[in-house]
Amino acid sequence: MDDADRQLLRRCRLRLVSELQVAELWDSLLGRGLFTPDMIEDIQRAGSGSRRDQARQLITDLETRGSQALPLFISCLQDTGQDVLASLLSTSCGAVQRDLEAIRLPDYELEPLRLNPGTPKWGRNADLAYVMDADPCGYCLIINNVNFCLKSNLSTRTGSNIDCDKLQKRFRLLHFTVEVKCDLSAKEMLLALMELAQRDHGALDCCVVVILSHGCQATHRQFPGAVYGTDGCPVAIERIVNLFNGTGCPSLGGKPKLFFIQACGGEQKDRGFAVASASLKDSASGSNTESDAAPFQESPGDSDQPDAVASLPTPSDIFVSYSTFPGFVSWRDTKNGSWYVETLDHIFKQWAASEDLQILLLRVANAVSEKGIYKQMPGCFNFLRKRLFFKT
Repeated sequence: MDDADRQLLRRCRLRLVSELQVAELWDSLLGRGLFTPDMIEDIQRAGSGSRRDQARQLITDLETRGSQALPLFISCLQDTGQDVLASLLSTSCGAVQRDLEAIRLPDYELEPLRLNPGTPKWGRNADLAYVMDADPCGYCLIINNVNFCLKSNLSTRTGSNIDCDKLQKRFRLLHFTVEVKCDLSAKEMLLALMELAQRDHGALDCCVVVILSHGCQATHRQFPGAVYGTDGCPVAIERIVNLFNGTGCPSLGGKPKLFFIQACGGEQKDRGFAVASASLKDSASGSNTESDAAPFQESPGDSDQPDAVASLPTPSDIFVSYSTFPGFVSWRDTKNGSWYVETLDHIFKQWAASEDLQILLLRVANAVSEKGIYKQMPGCFNFLRKRLFFKT
């Protein structure tokens, strides 16, 4: 399916999920060769098996069914008397095509645009970049844990509110609907994340989760580390991420899911090593610098985790950015906020209009690595399939 048809389906997704009568479509979809019987059975089993869940899965799977998928689907709608939806897609399809023709440039003008990463989005290779045209682009949930209960033995994260304010403003400028939740226990964190994952993201293009908290090492199979609730109980990063995979959040299928973790990965403090050509910046750690470290946490006993992890699909369209290398401390200034968030906000402000997410995070990693007597090295786990350019 070409990019224009894919965008059209996403624009009409809410209406289609709301009104599509899927039970009447099966024979027509099979007859026109859009889906095999096994594919139809998978769609019928989607989610709770309700009409709405089946419709949502059908629209998601339709994007994978080739260049003629949309016109064939419109024909199926006409075959089954769903003329209003067929007309909606046909009319919209014509409008999109006219818009594309209006902005189409000659080949000799397009080629330089493809080579320049700082050009407008319509000049980039659409097959290699995610669609980020919706407005709002998606939800951004920021969990900001500052005050921890006494029994947790975790200190107040002074300066975290500065991080939270910066990120709230930054992601609003990037066309996200931002929600902030403060001082959540581990259970409350999971409930907030599950509520976000269970929303219908069909008309949106992306989802962002930011967690500002104390952190620690934790046993894992996929994504390292854990973050603390204000009750001192840890929540594994991989558990958070997997709430938003294809099984847990089907309406985000094929769309980028971004996680930014400002928390320690452990208790090790890195003094770095001498490099002759390195230009040392911010050489003094300063009396206002604290870490977000907490002790290593083993997962208790033989729980149901092995079965749960074994049943997960391969991660895709997931990007997890860590403020520090697993096992190491992440530094936070009580007056200016954390090194990672302060740098992230500055880099996004300067470069988000022209560079993709991976280049932005390389800039962040390089800048943070040059700070302080004690060192810090941000990194990421990248399972994106395409480049991601924010809407600016």
